[in-house]
Amino acid sequence: MLIAMSLIAIVVLAALIAGFFEKDKRALTVDQWALGGRKFGAVLVFVLMAGEIYTSFTFLGASGFAYGRGGVVFYILSYTCLGFMMSYWLLPPVWRFATEMRLVTQPDFFEKKYNSPMLGTAVAIVGLIALIPYLILQLKGLGIITETLSQGRIKTPVAVAIGAVAMALYVIISGMKGSAWAAVVKDGTTWIVCGFLGIYLPYHYYGGIGKMFQEIEIARPGFAALPGSGHTIVWYCSTIFLSALGLYMWPHTFCAAYTSKSAIAFRKNAILMPIYSLVMMFAMLVGFAAVLRVPGLEGQQIDLSLLKLSMATFDPWNVGIIGAAGVLAALVPGATILITGATVISNNICWKFYPSLSTYQLTNCARVSVILITSIAVYFTLAVGESIVAILIMGYSIVTQLFPSLFGSLLRRNPFTKEGALAGIVVGLGTVGIVSATGLNIATFFPDAPMFIKEVNTGFIALTLNVMVGLLVSIATEQWPSPSNRIR
Repeated sequence: MLIAMSLIAIVVLAALIAGFFEKDKRALTVDQWALGGRKFGAVLVFVLMAGEIYTSFTFLGASGFAYGRGGVVFYILSYTCLGFMMSYWLLPPVWRFATEMRLVTQPDFFEKKYNSPMLGTAVAIVGLIALIPYLILQLKGLGIITETLSQGRIKTPVAVAIGAVAMALYVIISGMKGSAWAAVVKDGTTWIVCGFLGIYLPYHYYGGIGKMFQEIEIARPGFAALPGSGHTIVWYCSTIFLSALGLYMWPHTFCAAYTSKSAIAFRKNAILMPIYSLVMMFAMLVGFAAVLRVPGLEGQQIDLSLLKLSMATFDPWNVGIIGAAGVLAALVPGATILITGATVISNNICWKFYPSLSTYQLTNCARVSVILITSIAVYFTLAVGESIVAILIMGYSIVTQLFPSLFGSLLRRNPFTKEGALAGIVVGLGTVGIVSATGLNIATFFPDAPMFIKEVNTGFIALTLNVMVGLLVSIATEQWPSPSNRIR
């Protein structure tokens, strides 16, 4: 696999060089470094908004979840399409308000909408907590690809460390402008590689996609359907709803809306963005193809299904191209995550405590924050033992807690006061934290509850408590809130 690893090394080096040449020499302010000066056209906005779903999750998570869980994997297609459809109405008012107020980060939006610096700080904390799992996902992907293709010669800790350094250097050098152009290359490569694998492998091993599912049904009856317990239709629907609402609540996708130079780009893009979900479908087909050809993968190893099947099928050159595409799918979204997280620290934490800092100093603070966030993510990447999909679902459970207060702020009459919005977010985040730390669930507290209630995604339960508490506190603090300052 020396050839494959050499190709991956060339891709990483080329990305760093491209970032250096694409850097904006005028990026002396956080606005220019993090948002590209708000001058991106429809193509770059499209890539940043839709292409951010092409991550390590696309290559390893989607295929691994199909391999390990079967038909449950199709929730991914459902929630991404619903989320893209929602962007038609959600993003234009967000962009208009952000542009008029010259906002830089997601917490800025909430702070201005609710006239509450405390709420802005809370949103900053939630955003940073949510970004860490997403960055862990990318670093785990880098580690899996490198260790697998090197056949164990390069261990995961070394691969994660190298990838993290490359990612941090890329961000510090290029900022959002370099990441946007790298995303164009990454998306094109992902389309080609996943599209080819998703069609070729089922035909190569089974004679067709339909025949593949027929053989799987014979060998493992009901594998491609929803199970009778665990990930049932209740879990399936509640997870789709939770994830669709959270798709644009990620701080990096939310702030990507700020980079556009017009609002019409979002509605044009919303028409085409569901097509991007097809790449996920191709990755899933690879996972299904591996079920009978690479048996025995369990636990975290299910994320290896695409790479294992590719190594058993193709020569080292082709495997190297596949691995390089996977590395790009981890590096580029990881860079965007780092930019967003560092900007939040600089703009919403450093500036709050030291308001006398100049714009140049704030930009340098953001660059230093890149190193801090990367170090934290590396530590948890090596410590966390969850699969890629489990990490992503946990991240969605966290970040979706911001949706109710965001949605309320866009209505003609906001049902949430700043106290209610803050209380709801705290309760929702606290519920997710307790469940994640202790493993408690609905069945623990209500063992006699109907099965369909026990199977609801716990993130959805947290979101429900969020709304209930937020509305109750809002009624108690101001029964008839004034209309929100929505920009029409």
